[in-house]
Amino acid sequence: MWAVALLMVASGTLALIGYMTPVAAIVGGLLSVATWMPWFHSPAPSLFLTRLATFLAAAIAIAIVCLGPGAFSLDARLFGRREIVIRKPSSSRKS
Repeated sequence: MWAVALLMVASGTLALIGYMTPVAAIVGGLLSVATWMPWFHSPAPSLFLTRLATFLAAAIAIAIVCLGPGAFSLDARLFGRREIVIRKPSSSRKS
């Protein structure tokens, strides 16, 4: 259980500073689901004992994976910000 807790803290820290954000969110989401599974019995009450809390944590992790790191993250500082350019459609018809 200590290894799971350390991995959750590490993935949360990486997601907080914005380094390897999609990987950290995937690991955090999988670990939150794994702590709900019956093979990890914690001696103390856990935050993820209910299905709803586990589902919400997994949904937040999926959202973070889809959104990616923010503008002020370490990933944006190291690799540059991504800019999406939407071009106007070229008109092939002459009017």
